[in-house]
Amino acid sequence: MTAVLVIGSGIAGLYTALEVRRRTDAQVTVLAKGALVESNTWYAQGGIAAVIPEPGQAGERRLGLQNDSIESHVADTLAAGAGHCDRRAARILCSEAAAQIQRLVDLGTLFDRTADGDFAVGREAAHAASRILHIGGDATGAGIAAPLVRAAQADPGIGVWEHAFAADLVRDNGRVTGAVVVQNGVHRVVSADAVVLATGGAGGLFQHSTNPSVATGDGVAAAWRAGAAVADLEFFQFHPTSLNVAGHPLISEAVRGEGAVLRDASGRRFMADYHPAGELAPRDVVSRSIALHLARTGGEEVFLDATNLGADFLAQRFPTLSAVTARAGFDWTRDLLPVVPAAHYWMGGVVTDTAGRTSVPGLYAVGEVARTGVHGANRLASNSLLEGLVFGARAAEAIAAERMQWPAVEAEALSLAPGSVGAARADVQRVMSDHVSILREDAGLRIASKQLADWHSNGSSVAERETANLLLCSRLVAASALARAESRGAHYRADFPDTSAPEGSPIILRRAP
Repeated sequence: MTAVLVIGSGIAGLYTALEVRRRTDAQVTVLAKGALVESNTWYAQGGIAAVIPEPGQAGERRLGLQNDSIESHVADTLAAGAGHCDRRAARILCSEAAAQIQRLVDLGTLFDRTADGDFAVGREAAHAASRILHIGGDATGAGIAAPLVRAAQADPGIGVWEHAFAADLVRDNGRVTGAVVVQNGVHRVVSADAVVLATGGAGGLFQHSTNPSVATGDGVAAAWRAGAAVADLEFFQFHPTSLNVAGHPLISEAVRGEGAVLRDASGRRFMADYHPAGELAPRDVVSRSIALHLARTGGEEVFLDATNLGADFLAQRFPTLSAVTARAGFDWTRDLLPVVPAAHYWMGGVVTDTAGRTSVPGLYAVGEVARTGVHGANRLASNSLLEGLVFGARAAEAIAAERMQWPAVEAEALSLAPGSVGAARADVQRVMSDHVSILREDAGLRIASKQLADWHSNGSSVAERETANLLLCSRLVAASALARAESRGAHYRADFPDTSAPEGSPIILRRAP
C-alpha cells in the first residue's frame, strides 16, 4: 500500500488517516470539503460514549465507572436501534471503545476530569448509566478534533487539501482507484491504492438541520454511482431539541440528561403522555412525540426548560450552550427555550463490513457515511464520535494488512431515470420536509417520489453538484421509506404505526446496470 485517499476531515477521516500512518508508510491525502474545521465533528456537544476501565486493588482492572459495563452499553445500543442493529457491530463498538479513548488521550485530547483525576462522565437519554465523556463541558467535538488536526498537520506523510470537493470516484475494471477532485475550480484526478469515504451525512436534505452546510450526501451519492450497495436509508434521525432560531443550533441531549424538561405552549410537561421515560426516551421517540404533540395542539414549537438546573451549574457544565443561547437573545437560567426537531444523523449509508470495506473493491467507508449496522433504526446518543474512532481504526488495520476479501452484498437493483425539470436545493428540502420527515404516510411519500423523479440538477460547479447529490439521496430515502411498510426507530409511518416484527430486515439497494 503506497497511497491512500481519505475523503472527509471529521473524526472518522482524520482518525483513519492517522491510524493508516501509524501502521504503514503510505502517503495519505485527506480532502476537506471546506475549511478543515468545518465538519459535524467540530459541532458535536454532548460527548462520546465509552465504558472505561479503572484501577482496582492490587493492580487489577475493574471495568466500568459507577457500576457500568460493556454489556450494558451494548444493551442500550441495541434497544435504541429498535431491533435493527447488527449485534456483532454493536459489540465491537462498545468493547473497543476504551482502547480508542486511550489513543485519543495519547494524542493530547483533554477530557474533563473530576477533582480525583478520573474521567468526568455525564448521562444522556436512553443510557442506563453515566458513561458520556466530555470536553469543556459541551465542546467535545472541537476538543477531540483539534488534537487530530494538529497530529495530521505534523505528519509529513499526510497531506491535507482544504476546499477540495470529491466530485466522483474513479474506477478501473470494477475497482475504485481514485477520485475526481475539484479545488479552486480546477479538476484533477487523484489516484490511490485505497479510497476511504468519510464524508458524513446529509442534513442538507431538510429545511431544519443541525448539520453544517457541507453535509450534502456526497459520499452516498458517489458510492451509488460507483455501484456500491447502500442500506437503511429510510432511517434519518431528527434531534429533538434544536433552538428555533436561524441556523437551528443544537441544544445537547446532555441538558435533558442533567434534568431539563420539555413543555408545550401552555407550560405543560407533556412527554410522559408519550413514553414512560419522558425526556430521557430515545431520540426518535422524543422527536416523534414532539411532532405528534404539535400536530395535535396546532403549535409550531415546544420549549426546553432548564431553569431548574441553576445559573452556576449551567454556566459551568454548558459554557458553549450558555453563549449560544445568549447570542440568540435568551437567558436560559430564566427563559424557556423554543425548540423544534431538526435533521441530525443518517443511520443508513454505504454498506460496509466491520473493517470498513464496501461492496466495491478499493473503496472503504467510515463514520456517518457508512452503514455498519451498529446504529440500527435509531442511533444511541454519543455513539457517533465513537463509531468514527472504532471503525476508522479497523478500516486502517484492513488497509495496512491489504485484506482484499471484499464483502458480497445481496441488493435490490434500483433504476433512477434522470428528471426533465431543473430544481433548486430549496425545492428538494421543501418536498423532503413536507413528506419524508419525522411523520410519514403512503400518499405523501408517493407525492414526494413523483416530484423528486421529475427533477434534475445539472452543472459542473460545486454547488450544482451538491444539489445533484442531495436530489439523488432524496430519491433513495423516499424509495426506502415507501418500501418499509412499518414503523421502526426513526422511520414512522402513520399508516403503519406498528412494528411488524421484533427484528428488522434491511432494505439494501444498488444502482441498476
